[in-house]
Amino acid sequence: MNLKSGQQRGSSIRSQVRRSELIATGRKLFANTSYDALSVDDIAQHAGVAKGLIYYYFKNKRGYYLAIVEDSVMELVSLASAGADLPRAQRVQRTVEAYLRFAQYNEAAYRTIVTGGVGFDTQVQEIRDAVRTGLVSTVADGAYGHHDIPPIARLALLGWLSSVEWLTLEWLAHQDELRREIPRDLLVRMLRHTLNTIEEFAPECPAPPPDPDWKPFTGLPDGD
Repeated sequence: MNLKSGQQRGSSIRSQVRRSELIATGRKLFANTSYDALSVDDIAQHAGVAKGLIYYYFKNKRGYYLAIVEDSVMELVSLASAGADLPRAQRVQRTVEAYLRFAQYNEAAYRTIVTGGVGFDTQVQEIRDAVRTGLVSTVADGAYGHHDIPPIARLALLGWLSSVEWLTLEWLAHQDELRREIPRDLLVRMLRHTLNTIEEFAPECPAPPPDPDWKPFTGLPDGD
């Protein structure tokens, strides 16, 4: 590696680090403040940078906001897909648990992912479609060991995922009354019924056997 290429690589790495730092700052800012309430000047001040740097990396405030949402989407899918070494039934439960934890601790980002946040347009829809595709693939991998499933199975899982999104939004508004275990167990049971129904329509997609060690939450909703 010559000196010039080494300098270019070092500059590229520093640029990626700076961009990631700006996204991390933005995730904190937009967690508690609406999109319209923050200007580029506000963002730059909180990040401790010149506002020209925001424009350099993201072109405008909307580009910055969408980059933050995309980063959140990647984290959500990554968390949900963890635990590949677990038995199939446990992987499914682990996916639901990770999904709810992300929504609970990244509520603003989650609401944006599900509802579109700053408005319905092609870019926002693409982000939402990406997370849905990733999560359906994750559930299919957990249930069947692969994500190449017939259309009817994908349709059923998308239907379940739509229920997940709106049930989670409703739960977020009532966290003080309902511990996370309650929506988790509801969603796991709903998914179990969905997987059993898929098997009826597509025998090549057998539902994973129940986990004999898993016990649903039966305690009182006394907080997390």
